[in-house]
Amino acid sequence: MEEYKFNDLLGLSAEEMRDYKLHLAKYNGETQPLDVFARDFEEWKYWNEWRGKGTKDVFNRKFILGLIHDYHRTNKYIFGGIFEVKKRLEDYNETNVGYEVELSDKLKPLIGRLVIHFESYQGMRGRAFLLENYIDACSVSEIAEKCYEGIDFPGYDNVLLDFPTLEVLAHNEKTDWRVALENMKGVYLIADKNNGKKYVGSAYGEYGIWSRWCTYAGTAHGGNDQLVDLIEKEGFDYARKNFQLSLLEIWPMRTDDETIINRESHWKNVLLTRGEFGYNKN
Repeated sequence: MEEYKFNDLLGLSAEEMRDYKLHLAKYNGETQPLDVFARDFEEWKYWNEWRGKGTKDVFNRKFILGLIHDYHRTNKYIFGGIFEVKKRLEDYNETNVGYEVELSDKLKPLIGRLVIHFESYQGMRGRAFLLENYIDACSVSEIAEKCYEGIDFPGYDNVLLDFPTLEVLAHNEKTDWRVALENMKGVYLIADKNNGKKYVGSAYGEYGIWSRWCTYAGTAHGGNDQLVDLIEKEGFDYARKNFQLSLLEIWPMRTDDETIINRESHWKNVLLTRGEFGYNKN
């Protein structure tokens, strides 16, 4: 199969490339930029405006070409758009906003759809690079039909989500997840990776597990007393850093609610989630 280079789509001359910085957005120790992009484009735009206190002017050219690391796949990056640097801000130490940028129309329809294969060179450090030095190593892997909306549903037995992934799925109402989960009642587990505590919950409303989990995506606590206290004390980002969700049991929607409630109680006993080992109040 013939290999298509990224520049076959960009169509940039050698001279034009000197106006571009390549932004390879990767995990920063706290956040995956792919999750940021998929849940809030304005937040992703901020990643291209950010300049830390006392740091160099890394986006020192007219354009920023954003590629977002797809941490679910090896050597794959998702095209995040081209931003024109309209202004460089001198007073950025307090705000960490060093640039005013504007999204370019160039390749705009391919944002979130175009997947680039790029193998990072050993010793590559930082996030901003001269485009002309790396463009030949960037090839087109695929062009998806739709913008990236989150991971595909893996089957009920394999559901294991960190909180940022749940946010992405809920925000985009990803069809395969919504269809699978809104048609099922069930018992689920929230694990806190910071302290090992767990919360067992159940879903038996009109829209099943999907509706219940979307509530968590929006609130981080779902209205559960001890989780409410935790999030009020530690903040929403605590859930993003530490919460992990999984399914313990699934049941058809025709199952009576009492059965689901009894199974929830069973799992609370099994996992000792009442008291010091968990977040269940009763």
